[in-house]
Amino acid sequence: MKPEDMGPGTAAVIQELPLARPGRRRFVQGLAVSALGLGASSRDPVLAQAQAQAQAPASVPAPGGIRLELVIASVAFNVTGRLRTATAVNGSAPAPVLRLREGENVTINVTNRLREPSSIHWHGLRLPADQDGVPGLSFRGIAPGETFTYRFPIVQHGTYWYHSHSGMQEQTGLYGPLILEPRGHESFTYDRDHVVMLSDWTDQDPMQVLANLKQQSDYYNHRQRTLGTFVDDARAHGLKAAVDESLMWDRMRMDPTDIMDVGGPAYTYLVNGLPPTGNWTGVFKPGERLRLRFINASSMTTFDVRIPGLPLTIVAADGSEVEPVTVDEFRMGVAETYDVLVEIRDHAAYTIFAQAQDRSGYARGTLAPHAGMNAVVPALDPAPLRSMADMAMSMPGMAGMDMSKSRLGEPGTGLQDNGRRVLLYTDLAAVHPDPQMRPVDREIVLHLTGNMQRFIWGFDGRKFSDADPIYVKLGERVRFVLINDTMMEHPIHLHGFLFSLENGRTGKLPLKHTVNVKPAERLSFVFTADTPGHWAFHCHLMYHMEAGMFRTVLVS
Repeated sequence: MKPEDMGPGTAAVIQELPLARPGRRRFVQGLAVSALGLGASSRDPVLAQAQAQAQAPASVPAPGGIRLELVIASVAFNVTGRLRTATAVNGSAPAPVLRLREGENVTINVTNRLREPSSIHWHGLRLPADQDGVPGLSFRGIAPGETFTYRFPIVQHGTYWYHSHSGMQEQTGLYGPLILEPRGHESFTYDRDHVVMLSDWTDQDPMQVLANLKQQSDYYNHRQRTLGTFVDDARAHGLKAAVDESLMWDRMRMDPTDIMDVGGPAYTYLVNGLPPTGNWTGVFKPGERLRLRFINASSMTTFDVRIPGLPLTIVAADGSEVEPVTVDEFRMGVAETYDVLVEIRDHAAYTIFAQAQDRSGYARGTLAPHAGMNAVVPALDPAPLRSMADMAMSMPGMAGMDMSKSRLGEPGTGLQDNGRRVLLYTDLAAVHPDPQMRPVDREIVLHLTGNMQRFIWGFDGRKFSDADPIYVKLGERVRFVLINDTMMEHPIHLHGFLFSLENGRTGKLPLKHTVNVKPAERLSFVFTADTPGHWAFHCHLMYHMEAGMFRTVLVS
C-alpha cells in the first residue's frame, strides 16, 4: 500500500534504520493497520472480524519460559485524512495485544528501529526494577539500532497494558494491551472477550502541543466563558451574584471551563486505533456473556464510558478482581483499566460510547452480531463546569489551610445528577485483598501542585528537576496521602507495586496501580515496599509528567 492510497485509520510501515536479521530470532510482522480488531479472542472462535487485524507476535517456547520478539519503528498513519507518522510495534499502531500466562517466565526482545532512543514500560506489572522500562531510572533505554532483552516472571493475572516511557512516543502510538491469563480460575465466567482500548490522537507534533500549553495554558480551551454566558448567569441568578462569581474566578486567574488541558480542538478519540467514523466492532453471539477489557491508553483524556441499553457489571479494576458491581457508566482516568461483563440477548447492535470529560468529543465502537451493523450514537452530555468544591485549595485567603476532603464517594465533575448509576471508588471491594496487609510503619503526605499560567506541575510545589527522591526502606509498610491542591484531576501511578486504596471497604480494600485524584480531594493508599530499586511515581497525564509532575521512589 502506498502512503497516498491510505484511508483514515490505516498505517504503513516506514523502515527508518536498516537492521541485520539476527540468527534464529523470529520477528513476527503485524499487519500495518490501526484497525486492530483487538478483541477477537473467543472461546468459540467462529466469528470473523471484517476489519483487518494486527497479528501479535507468536509466543515461542524457549529454555525456561516464553520468548517474544518486538520491533519498534515508525509508520505512516492516517486517522483524520492527513498523513502523519506514528510509532509502532511490529508494524502496528496501536501496538498489538500481548497475551501471556500467570506463572510463565518471559523473555521479550525489543529492537529499536527509530532514530531516537525508545523503551517499553509494562504498566501495572510486579517485576524487578531493572525490567520496568523507565530510561534514567531502571535502565538506560534502548538506543537506535539496539535490542534490549526484558526477562521477568508473570506473577499476576488480569488486564494491563504496555507503552513507551521515552519522549512523546506514547502520544504517537506506542501503547498496546497486555493480557495476563490466570493460572487458575477467576471469580467470574464469560464466553468471549474483547479488548476496548481508548486513546487520543493528535495530528500535531506533541512537542508543539506542549509548547502551546507552556505559552498559554488554556490554548486548547475553546469553551471559555463569554459575555453571553455572563448574561445567562445574570438572568438565572441575578446581576450581583453573576458579577461576584466572575470577579472571584478572575482573582484566582482560573476559569470554570478548565476541565482538560487538551481536548477536541487537538484530539481525535479512538477505540482500538479507529476514529468514531471507523466504528470498531466487537462481535458476539446473542446470549453470550462478554468480557470487555477497557484500557484508557490516552495521553491526556479522562473518559466517561457507557453502553446505552446495557447494564455494565464491573468485575476487575486495574487488573485485580473486585466484587461485581453493576452500573450504567464509569469514569476512566488515564492509565486505568476496568473489566466489564455484559450480556446481550437480542440480535441487535449496541454503541460503546466514551465521551471526553470536557465533552469536546468522543470515542465510539459497536457490539454487534456481525461487522457492519450500527447503533444510535448518543449526543454528548452538556459541557461541565468546575464548582467551588473543586476550588477549595485555590481560593484566596486559604493559603496554609487544608480544605481538602475525601471525595471518593462523589462521581466527579460532569457526572453528578445525570440520571445514570455511576461507578464510585467506594463501590470497589477486592476479591483477593493484599495478603501483606498490616499496620502502617510510616505515612508520607504529598500535595499535588501546579502553576496553571506557566504550565508547571509537581509534588509539594517542586517539579521533578528540583525534587529529591522519596526514600522508603525495603519491607516498610507505607501510606501515601495525596492532597490535590489543583483544579484538575490527576491520575497518579506508582510503578512496580499494587497499592490498597483506602476507600472505606475495610478488609476488602481494592488493589490498584493508578488512582484518579479529584480537585481538592484528599485520599490515601498503602503498599509494602517489598521490591528494591528506583521506581517512578508520577501523574499519567503525559504533558503534566513532562512538565514536572514526577518523582522517584527509592526502595532500599
